[in-house]
Amino acid sequence: MIKQAIIPLAGQGTRLLPLTSVFPKELLPINGKPAIEYILDECIKSGIKEIILIISKRKNIIKKYFYNDVFYKNLIKKNKNDKKLKFEYSKIKKYKKMIKFVYQNSPRGTGDAVLKCKNLIKSKYFLMLMPDDLIINSNCSASLVKLHNRYKSPIIASKKVNKKDVSRWGIFDIKKINKKDFIIKDVIEKPSIKSAPSNYAVIGRYVLPKIIFKVLKKQRPGQNGEIHITDAIRFLLHKKNKFIGHIFAGKYLDCGTMKGYINSSIEISKL
Repeated sequence: MIKQAIIPLAGQGTRLLPLTSVFPKELLPINGKPAIEYILDECIKSGIKEIILIISKRKNIIKKYFYNDVFYKNLIKKNKNDKKLKFEYSKIKKYKKMIKFVYQNSPRGTGDAVLKCKNLIKSKYFLMLMPDDLIINSNCSASLVKLHNRYKSPIIASKKVNKKDVSRWGIFDIKKINKKDFIIKDVIEKPSIKSAPSNYAVIGRYVLPKIIFKVLKKQRPGQNGEIHITDAIRFLLHKKNKFIGHIFAGKYLDCGTMKGYINSSIEISKL
């Protein structure tokens, strides 16, 4: 059973400047609710019992958000009948019981961030969620966990993109199983339109095997001098490890850009 999730949060958030010059994007409100809470709720509803948040010292305010007990207790003393205040505090306490923090203080890529969690992952597989990718109207993580139980293999979420946009994404080379699932033969990061093996793109939801830590530990830095999780996945694919891609239900929202962040609030407000 998959009971642990990793969420990398140490990125600098440059696409949301100037907001992120003083405040981490993960705490920016989307329709009145901090972005990170949408991801945490998705984890909880998919059966996850422990969530590892990877932050940097610069983002210690994220940790403070979950450990601000004195602030809440003092407010509740002064406002004993405020049910909303008590509800918010109880929600924060619930999150805090499930969360562990790991630090990545140098921006060396998602693969390096994941490697920081090596000693905390207990079972053969774990869930990883990228916080910029919101999926509404359906729990993508729950679907991936269910599929993992069926196929007994790593699972990566995917969506079809317009062929003219493939150079913006990691793109899968695939062998179809059915309308929603496929065997991943390879994954190419931001290919040209001519070289793209398909128009099935990687989305930030993964069920990954614990053996990926051994790969990441030996992996040399790639593009921009960073250690990329995609390179580790490719290594495992080339060693004949089976990975399944899944076209998820629900609506994808990219809240990692200013335009996407604004659109995410608009879309979620319609629910």
